Amino acid sequence: MKLQNFQLKKLEIIRKFLEFKAKYPQRLNRKFDLSWSIWMFGREPLERSLQRLKSNGIDFVELKGDSYTDEVCSSASRMREILKEFDMKVSGICGLYSQHNDLSSSNPYIRQNAIDYVKRQIDFAESLNGNYLIVVPSAVGRTRPEDNYEFDRSVEAMRICAKYFEKSKVKAAVEPIRSAEVSLIHTVDQALAYIKAVDHPAIYYINGDIYHMICEESNLGDAILKCSDRLINLHIADSNRDGPGKAMIDLDLAIMAAYLVGMNQEGRFITFEPLGPYADPYVLANSLPDESVMDNLVKESVRYFRQREEILREMDESEIQSLIL
Repeated sequence: MKLQNFQLKKLEIIRKFLEFKAKYPQRLNRKFDLSWSIWMFGREPLERSLQRLKSNGIDFVELKGDSYTDEVCSSASRMREILKEFDMKVSGICGLYSQHNDLSSSNPYIRQNAIDYVKRQIDFAESLNGNYLIVVPSAVGRTRPEDNYEFDRSVEAMRICAKYFEKSKVKAAVEPIRSAEVSLIHTVDQALAYIKAVDHPAIYYINGDIYHMICEESNLGDAILKCSDRLINLHIADSNRDGPGKAMIDLDLAIMAAYLVGMNQEGRFITFEPLGPYADPYVLANSLPDESVMDNLVKESVRYFRQREEILREMDESEIQSLIL
């Protein structure tokens, strides 16, 4: 039977992966560092969130960017104590960009608020030894453009933010997000064009998200490969935005492509972020989670991901057909 186009593309990536394994076996010695974006746990105490992650073999946490003002913020010193208690490290900070801190806003005061917000999150991340800060070029939850100049305003604002990244060890990670959530930057190509327009060496990296990729890209594997060495973090959720293995996303394809671009190197992360089908998922940031649901979600997500990862690491030519069909 003749393969469909998407199967042919997967076959191409499988072969690249097998060639990579044969030529550079040492590059697969290290598995991915797994992280979890805990802003989806909302107002749950940090101790409970870290306990859940640690008990399921996760050693890194992506914190929410909630350092807003000197008084309305999380205590970095207290966080360091809790992180040490659970032997956890910070992968990075998930920046939260609403219409109040929109880098693309036509209102200069809102753009300044966005710049100030980014600066505070950089300082916050650095104080906790975080590796990256996710940057969203426009407000999440606003899908209609204000005008035709959003891209230009966001680029100008990001260029200002770049000087703060330049002084820090924290890396800017631009995230493409589906068009059902934002008005700007939906694909990897658009993220690359945005980074090129900013034209600053401190603005280089991409935060990928396989859920957004299957909504906006022609091929999940190609989108990851296109990121190349710019991909510093990859968010994981299934096609229904539940945990991996709960719907139709081709997790094998994502895992193989992630190995091909070196996502198993130190300082790069696979971060779970199964948020559910919200157009404005920030609603989760201020809610209390159902602990039993979250406990099962973490356990099942990690178990399934590691299972698929191990299958692919041990795969040989004889198993290609079983992965395609």
